Amino acid sequence: MDEKLNPMRKIRIEKVTVNIGVGQPGDRLENAKDLMSKLAGGATPVETKARRRDPVFKLRKGLPIGVKVTLRGKNALAFLDKALIARRRVLKESNFDKQGNLSFGIAEYIDFPGAKYDPSIGMFGFDVCVSLARAGKRVQARRIRSSAVGKSHRITKPEAVEFAKATLNVKLE
Repeated sequence: MDEKLNPMRKIRIEKVTVNIGVGQPGDRLENAKDLMSKLAGGATPVETKARRRDPVFKLRKGLPIGVKVTLRGKNALAFLDKALIARRRVLKESNFDKQGNLSFGIAEYIDFPGAKYDPSIGMFGFDVCVSLARAGKRVQARRIRSSAVGKSHRITKPEAVEFAKATLNVKLE
């Protein structure tokens, strides 16, 4: 209703971030990098590092423990469509946060359409995080004259759920 009148109110997908957490450096991390590059259509993955020391898991600050890739535009939509097919287009209400973003996980990469099991890589699962935005969100992040986005212009959880149902053909469980 309001989105048809005002194009600034239209919700769009800002970015899709895909993450594989390995927990340790070495061969498994390299395998996760290769897998991420294949799944994301050739995008270059970036290593994620441990934020703090945790002796129980033998982690120290700065140790590479995972990989991620950020997709935008058509690549993001194509990847998101395949990821939702792997989830059978069913999400829970708990997959949405208060700011209107959504996140879900895929337990095994072989559920992803077009991915075949490779014994040299092993088995990995990954997380998909979708950031939604409206036009004008950039005023919050810009360096010069940044300001807050007004309450009425922020995306709420019910608006994000409606967007997912209408645009992404998602059913809620």
